[in-house]
Amino acid sequence: MADDAALSNLSYEERVFPPTPEFARQANAQPSIYAQADADRLAFWEEQARHLTWAEPWSQVLDWSQAPFAKWFVGGRLNVAYNCVDRHVEDGFGDQVALQFEGEQGDRRDVTYRELQDEVCQAANALTELGVAAGDRVAIYLPMIPEAIVAMLACARIGAPHSVVFAGFSAEALRSRIDDATAKLVITADGQNRRGSAMPLKPAVDEAVADCPSVENVLVVRRTGGDVEWTDKDVWWHDIVGRQSTQHTPEAFDSEHPLFILYTSGTTGKPKGILHTSGGYLTQVSSTHRNVHDLKPDTDVFWCTADIGWVTGHSYIVYGPLANRATQVVYEGTPDTPGKDRWWDIIERHRVTILYTAPTAIRTFMKWGDEYPQGKDLSSLRLLGSVGEPINPEAWMWYRDVIGGNRCPIVDTWWQTETGGMMIAPLPGVTGCKPGSAMGPLPGVGAAIVDDHGTPVGHGSGGYLVLTEPWPAMLRGIWGDPQRYIDTYWSRWPQYYFAGDGAKWDTDGAIWLLGRVDDVMNIAGHRISTTEVESALVSHPKVAEAAVVGANDDTTGQGIVAFVILRGGVPAEEAEGDAIVTELRNHVAHEIGPIAKPRQIMVVPELPKTRSGKIMRRLLRDVAENRALGDATTLADPAVMSLIAEGLKSGADDD
Repeated sequence: MADDAALSNLSYEERVFPPTPEFARQANAQPSIYAQADADRLAFWEEQARHLTWAEPWSQVLDWSQAPFAKWFVGGRLNVAYNCVDRHVEDGFGDQVALQFEGEQGDRRDVTYRELQDEVCQAANALTELGVAAGDRVAIYLPMIPEAIVAMLACARIGAPHSVVFAGFSAEALRSRIDDATAKLVITADGQNRRGSAMPLKPAVDEAVADCPSVENVLVVRRTGGDVEWTDKDVWWHDIVGRQSTQHTPEAFDSEHPLFILYTSGTTGKPKGILHTSGGYLTQVSSTHRNVHDLKPDTDVFWCTADIGWVTGHSYIVYGPLANRATQVVYEGTPDTPGKDRWWDIIERHRVTILYTAPTAIRTFMKWGDEYPQGKDLSSLRLLGSVGEPINPEAWMWYRDVIGGNRCPIVDTWWQTETGGMMIAPLPGVTGCKPGSAMGPLPGVGAAIVDDHGTPVGHGSGGYLVLTEPWPAMLRGIWGDPQRYIDTYWSRWPQYYFAGDGAKWDTDGAIWLLGRVDDVMNIAGHRISTTEVESALVSHPKVAEAAVVGANDDTTGQGIVAFVILRGGVPAEEAEGDAIVTELRNHVAHEIGPIAKPRQIMVVPELPKTRSGKIMRRLLRDVAENRALGDATTLADPAVMSLIAEGLKSGADDD
């Protein structure tokens, strides 16, 4: 390995699954799309923008003269909500179901495009009555209910940028985001249904708003019917929205008008408000949804399982799918309420055709066992998608075999809050897919993998993933802090956008995402990604999920420490014995090489994850190095660290 190599490239995947001829024939994206984009990248994005309805045309596709601050479709004007709702009604599709809502407790409601238009217009009129105008910021702190989508679209309709905060975040996290955006209005609910219980939401809002002088009103949706404290700022949604007219004339806004701020969830420091604007963002999320998810609006039922508190919910529940006239499922609750077959029951009843979910969920279902999905009819599915973090090959294969019945293409997608829309993904009718790989940049996207000096590396090498060309949905900065935007994303190599992810090319030219470069271990001079070792562990038939960290080691600099969850069905006496640890250590050595053999393996009942499903390796490093635990307040289940401490089973250090 070269001394200056950014990442070691140790594992290799030979399996390739090409599109079936039947899928390829009907696919929205055909092979010529790559040549078209390569021939004239800006003309390609212009063509994608023409799928939208513009009130005024643009005079320039891209203004990059103030790099790294981009302007797309300069001079063009449009209304985002009109593009997501009204134009479909005007085109005669008012009776098509837009949202098939399913509450955790079993309540269901179909919302047609005409009904959605009426509710968005009423909400827009209500916001106006409350004094919200174009440019004012609105904080949204709601569970996954139709009103959340209505609220976002109503803000877009009147030009008020929204800041959606995940409804599992604390009062302090909410306060800091309201304060940073100086939000004028907060939209929330009395509570939310979670794992069979009604959990209050408004108390957190009351606590947050007490220290936010910018907030003039709190608009409250009645969801659970629980008692709430009431102040003179509070207004019931049903009182003010319900009495509004269903008529509202949307105003066209500049293509660069701010659409939303979305805060990345760090554990320290000031929140980082990622700013997205209107025309370029809507162009890219609708284009990628149409081409990567292959949406057929007349026949498909689409289900993205994300929450609107994350960018996936913004781009592939609200804006992309609705701009494309999708019929989609919206589910309020958790995958195991009332039983571990809840998702598969939803797919069976709604005849879902496209499922877009996270590797964390897929690995959880693997752990629970095949009997749950196999007990339901999933034959309606025709396309599967993955989003959120790299998916290991074994989870990819399980997804294909057990959920997709060996017939569904899988589109593994790489993108970020900052990119706004998908950047690296296969096109399902064009690209042969390798289990675990996002394959390559989408048409119109420039990407490279570079070494420490910013020099592109060749096939078979690893490094840092960078974006080489501006793209329509790119962030336009960090809210209120343009210098932080430059320092965070453009300072290491000013010619490239770099957000901290490692990647490698395999020898066939497919891209493999290796997670955050912060999660790279230096083992005896080899820089090894935690992702590769985790994938090797999960490829063992007894392992459901794994998390790997590097811990200080006097001999090798760092030693590999693995935390594994075994699959259901592994006998307790085997799970508690030393033999399983030895077996797994040897398995990793066989899959990757002796250099990647874990120093220690701990069999644990759960892993520490944030509410978005990301593993908090920082806490696992604390355990591995016998340190006091750091801040665990952002964990979805803070009790998990106690479970790990109680259930540790470490392996020997011998080879």
